[in-house]
Amino acid sequence: MLQTIFRLPAVKSETGLSRSTLYLRISQGLWPKPVSLGARAVGWPAREVAAVNAARIAGKSDEEIRALVVKLEAARRTAA
Repeated sequence: MLQTIFRLPAVKSETGLSRSTLYLRISQGLWPKPVSLGARAVGWPAREVAAVNAARIAGKSDEEIRALVVKLEAARRTAA
C-alpha cells in the first residue's frame, strides 16, 4: 500500500500552521511526531495530517485530539 509522506512545507500548507506552532503542538501531544526519512529528513504521513485536520474542523477538544494522536502513532507501529 502506497502512503504519501508530507515534508514540512506541505504540512504547513495543509494546516496553515507555522513551523514553531507545529512543533509546539507536537510537544503538547496535539500533533503526531514526525517519522524519520533519513539522517536529516522527517515527514508526516498524509493520512495523519488529514485526520488531525478533520478533527480540528469538527471542533474536537484538545483531549480528543490527544487521544487521536496516540491512536495514529500506535497504528504506525502495528502497520510496520
